[in-house]
Amino acid sequence: MLLLAFDTATPAVTAAVHDGTAVLAETFTVDARRHGELLLPAVDQVLREAGVDKHRLTGVVVGVGPGPYTGLRVGLVTAAALGHALGLPVHGVCTLDAIAHQARTEGLTGPFTVATDARRKEVYWASYDADGARTAGPAVDRPAELTPGPRSVGAGALLYPDSFPDATGPEHVSAGALAAFAAAELAAGRELLPCVPLYLRRPDAQVPAGYKAVLPA
Repeated sequence: MLLLAFDTATPAVTAAVHDGTAVLAETFTVDARRHGELLLPAVDQVLREAGVDKHRLTGVVVGVGPGPYTGLRVGLVTAAALGHALGLPVHGVCTLDAIAHQARTEGLTGPFTVATDARRKEVYWASYDADGARTAGPAVDRPAELTPGPRSVGAGALLYPDSFPDATGPEHVSAGALAAFAAAELAAGRELLPCVPLYLRRPDAQVPAGYKAVLPA
């Protein structure tokens, strides 16, 4: 197994190469406005640092969100293009699941909630049991409307401490955690998600209604 993983569903642009056992190389940059500029250089960097030719890869793993439309589509389009060009399967992973996996790897115990910033004073969230299995979500809601677990992680939780007391990191997803989660699921024979975005709501840009006629009747 030799996986290339990346995620653009949060302000972090992150990529990693994983051999099924460990992360061989990883990069992580937080810049919410430059996903399109940073992703392919990040992919090139981790392949080079890992000493892996892209033709040796056995799969591509991509975070499918939930996340903002503009950033999320950068990762998904890139994953689909690489998978097509290299003849590789493309595996989707819920970004919140990857953050949950990372939190448990870093020592978080007991039930908890992952929340990322959805803007508009909302969060993308999901809840997990003590074994890391998702029990609710993913969904998008206002923080005050939620009853999170006893512990919370993620940028959304840190942004709203009144709703998520005792929130901690990881703040954003790590491609290393994304790859490790996918590798474990694949090794166990479980299917991952398709390369389809989890937007959970309509994009900010809307098609205006009531076009004015510009041609003679």
